[in-house]
Parts: sequence; structure tokens; C-alpha cells
Amino acid sequence: MLKTSARLLRLLWLLQSRRYWSGAELSERVEVDARTVRRDIDRLRELGYAVEASPGLGGGYQLKAGSSLPPVLLDDEEAVTVAVAVRAAASSIGKMEEAAVRLLAKLDQLLPLRLRKHASALHSVTISLARPEAAPSIDVLTQVACACRDHLKLRINYRDRAGNVTSRMVEPIRLAHTGRLWYLVAWDSQHKDWRTFRVDRVQRLASTGPQFTPRDFPGDIAAYVSRSMRQVPYRYRMRIRLHGSVAELAKRIPSWCGVLEVLDHESCALSTGADSIEALAAQVVLTGVDFDILEAPECIAELREIAARLERATRAMMLHHDAQPTRAPYG
Repeated sequence: MLKTSARLLRLLWLLQSRRYWSGAELSERVEVDARTVRRDIDRLRELGYAVEASPGLGGGYQLKAGSSLPPVLLDDEEAVTVAVAVRAAASSIGKMEEAAVRLLAKLDQLLPLRLRKHASALHSVTISLARPEAAPSIDVLTQVACACRDHLKLRINYRDRAGNVTSRMVEPIRLAHTGRLWYLVAWDSQHKDWRTFRVDRVQRLASTGPQFTPRDFPGDIAAYVSRSMRQVPYRYRMRIRLHGSVAELAKRIPSWCGVLEVLDHESCALSTGADSIEALAAQVVLTGVDFDILEAPECIAELREIAARLERATRAMMLHHDAQPTRAPYG
């Protein structure tokens, strides 16, 4: 007869694999008598599993949803399916990326090598059409997440905005996601200071061995990442007044568009930047509200040209539409 712990795992796997089991079926599968099955069911309940029992000659057991999520046992096929689905979610489903990476870090630690190979096969031959220039490798994200969780130093080869690659030794503590880009917050051993690193610019990384004792971060990490993004020396910068309050517009405008600040109860300012004038114009349009330009050094002429191109295109479309013959209604 199996030991109690192994028997409980076997019993739990059976209850999760099918909606309903009779007591006789469970006794046969676990190879114990009905009394032992009842005791094991009570042990599972003590561990947080909501197992319902129906009395009588045809009575049996059913695993129901409880108030919290207890551990779930997966077979090989189910584990590979979850890993593949989570990899897809990490790069394609808005607002789920951080949870997906945390889950991938757990799966990567638990999956046997043969299953990890199966799980990564589909991802390795699949092409993503969503912003490839800013999409970091999911394997890099998973390794960084594990290093943050386990307090492991990382040596990374990092490419800056100018294309220069340097080797850094860092103590990673947190990943931040803006809706478009991933950032690593870490202590830079070379510069003796905190730094943010865009994860899509990490070209190679490796764990350097023993754990480190995490340093206390001086302040709010989210605010620190926002300041770091704001200080990036974009080629084009603009500051505009938006018609709407910060509380209202912060729910609609992606955080990567720029930084909002209060002006008064009915308006706020957005400071934004980009490396091309077209990208800058697109970010302003994404606000979805009327605006006034407060500061736009060296941008006005090129913004006018973009506006003129749009006007010419819409005018030509309207002329084409008006020139189309009107069809008589059926009847």
C-alpha cells in the first residue's frame, strides 16, 4: 500500500481528473478500503480542498470550487499546454504580462527538461507580429524574474540607445511593465547606484552564483521607473495641455505615452517624447481628447507637414466618395 502522502497525491489527481467518483472506484484506484478513502478525503479537506460527499448506495465524491485556489496537479500534456498558453499570454494579452511572467518562472523551475523542450518548441517556431523591436525574449524575461525572486546576481550584456554594448553586474529586484516595454530595476555594481534597464536591450545574461542580500530601495519603484523614462533624451519632445482631469485621463492614456501632471480641475499637462516626429504625433493622437501645444521645440514645422498630409489624404478620399454614382434603391 502507498504511503499516506503518496496516496493523498494520487487521490487528489483522480479527483481533479474527473467530475465524480464513486467510493468503490476510488478504493480500487488507490488500492485501499473505503474507510481509508474516507480518512484521506478528510485530510484533503484539512488542506483546503472542497471535497463533497454524497451518502447512500450510489454515493461518491466530487471536488468543488473552494474559497481559495489550492495546488493543482497536472499531467505531462496539461503542463505543456499551460506553459505554451502562458508564453502566448505574456506577449499578446494586455494587462496580463506580469502575472504571465511570474507563472512562467514557477513553471520553468518545476517542469522536467523533457517537458520544457516540448513547451518551448511551439514558441520557438512561431512568429509574433506585435512590435518585435520592443518585445524581449520570453526566456530572458523568465530568467530575470527568477533572479529577482531568488535574489541572484546577473551579468548582462546591455545595448544602450546609441547601440553600444557593455557588460554589467547587477542585483535585480523588480520588473516593471508599461504596457509596451519591460524594465528591470537593479543595483548596478559598477556604477554603485540604482539603474533601470530595458529588457529588450539585454543581449545576453547569466546568473553569477550565490544569492545576494537585497538592498532597501530608496522610495517608490514605480515612481522611479516613471522618472527614468521621463529623463530619456528623446530626439523630439512635446508638452501639451489636455482638456480633462488627471484622474479621468490617467485611465485612458497608456503610461508609456508620457507623464501627466495636474494643471487645474479641468485640464492637465502631458510631457511626451519620441525618436521620430511621426511617433510623437501618434502618441499625442492616442490621448483621444482635444489639446493645446504648450512646448514643442523644433517640432511645429514637421507637425504641420504631417497635418497637411492627413488633410490631403482625407480630401482626396472625400472627392473620390462624392464622385461615385448613387445606386438606386431596390424596389
